[in-house]
Amino acid sequence: MKISIKVMAFLLLGSSISSLVLADEAVVPRVLPSVAIEPIKPTINAEDIAKKLANPIANMISVPLQYQFSRGIGKNQGGSEQTLLFQPVIPFNLGGGDTFVVRPIVTGVRETSIQGPNGQSASGYGIAGVTVESFYAPNTNSSWIWGIGPYAQSPSGNSGHYGSQQTGAGVTAVALNRDGPWTYGLLGFQSWSVGGNPTFGTQNNLFGEPFIAYTTKSAFTFVSNMQAQYNYDSRRTSNPLYVGVSKVEVIDGVPISLAAGPIYYLSNTPGGPSGWGGRATVTLVIAK
Repeated sequence: MKISIKVMAFLLLGSSISSLVLADEAVVPRVLPSVAIEPIKPTINAEDIAKKLANPIANMISVPLQYQFSRGIGKNQGGSEQTLLFQPVIPFNLGGGDTFVVRPIVTGVRETSIQGPNGQSASGYGIAGVTVESFYAPNTNSSWIWGIGPYAQSPSGNSGHYGSQQTGAGVTAVALNRDGPWTYGLLGFQSWSVGGNPTFGTQNNLFGEPFIAYTTKSAFTFVSNMQAQYNYDSRRTSNPLYVGVSKVEVIDGVPISLAAGPIYYLSNTPGGPSGWGGRATVTLVIAK
């Protein structure tokens, strides 16, 4: 009997100790290793951005800075001209896929050894006016799209060296097709003079720019366009032909397009650029 009592006491003691141990383990929290969760960065499609840059009314904010060199200017065609064009493209969503696109254009000019009608040469720099192009572009549910809107251009200044001293107003329009890697169409405007000094040229102009572009999967774009402008008063046309190539690169998450190519003037106005020139453009894209 005494042995049985000792055995039972021993078993009760062991059970109590086990319960205490299990209870102590139950209150000890288990610490899991921490895992760093990185935010998911949106994927930037360089090919898609390159195609949109070939479209003048794409629903994408872009800020191009274009440098152009032209020669054969002046009475003796011995002068040269450098221009720096700032032309942001700003779209506004109107709902239902419709957009309104505004393209303000500011052009700075540097002229060297330009011979005037009096035979004297002059050099200098200034602003060649400010232009505003705008397009209402409805959703067409098609590869073909179009846009139309008001156009305005300010006078170039008081000297007359960098363009007309008249104010221009009119209408601008574009129609284009996006066919796979191809983008092609026609952009143009009709401008009328609404006042100012006509001595250094008028704003009675008709402008047409047929363009075609081919974009590769590696975001290279090969483009050609003609920017023909006919002045009703001088009855002459300036028509530079441009052929170039551009490449979209993504630098630290920011898409940037680099472009360059030669220009040849198929026709020119009296004293205007002639022969060969060149153009280079850097475009910053603000991806949504």
